[in-house]
Amino acid sequence: MTRPAESIPATVRRLAAHQKSKAGAPAYSRFVNRPLGRWFAATAYHLGMTPDQVTLVSAVTTFAGVCVLALGPSAVATGLLAGLLLVLGYALDSADGQLARLRGGGSLAGEWLDHVCDAFKSTAVHVGALIGLFRAEVPSGWLLVPLAYAIVDSLGFFVFVATDLMRRIQGPDAAKPASSSSVLRSLLTIPTDYGFLAVTFLLFGLPQVFIVVYAVMLLGNIGYLVLGLPRWYAGLRTLRRA
Repeated sequence: MTRPAESIPATVRRLAAHQKSKAGAPAYSRFVNRPLGRWFAATAYHLGMTPDQVTLVSAVTTFAGVCVLALGPSAVATGLLAGLLLVLGYALDSADGQLARLRGGGSLAGEWLDHVCDAFKSTAVHVGALIGLFRAEVPSGWLLVPLAYAIVDSLGFFVFVATDLMRRIQGPDAAKPASSSSVLRSLLTIPTDYGFLAVTFLLFGLPQVFIVVYAVMLLGNIGYLVLGLPRWYAGLRTLRRA
């Protein structure tokens, strides 16, 4: 691939004009992660990287963060390092799709790889938290929080992928249900935002503080699923099998 003649900031500006819809995007992903991902996407574009390569770098970065959670000492530095790695991994996760748009479009194989890495991330981060909290000797009852969170996140990711797939089978109109892009809605869905979850791991070195914030995030995700599942099911009932 020929290196682009424009500068990285110029590529970022060009990419900013061709973004996904803001509808339904939680606040951190919308206002922090996507802009940060644009810079990584533009840099990868100038380095001649492919979207799949960026996806794999994102997965390795996230896995490193999970290892720090599970194996690092119970210290403030551990939380800071793990949180930064998870935040970086999520920004790179945004960058792969944006890089694909810069290169003229992604592939089904690339989308599959991205979903595989996301499925790993949605469970592994809570397993890392469980091991780390156990090693920090938090009261055993609190260990149910990462166990429950792993189940809820895994279910939430499956519901998202399955619902999106069934809508896309019906065509572009069904694949894009109406959704609000208001700032208020973005703020209300913060508990469901993986990026905000990654930021909370900066507190992991303070287990007594982290576990409370982590539990509140879990309750927010449970509430979102309880309210959303009947609505998504009802929406799919209106579609005919292709």
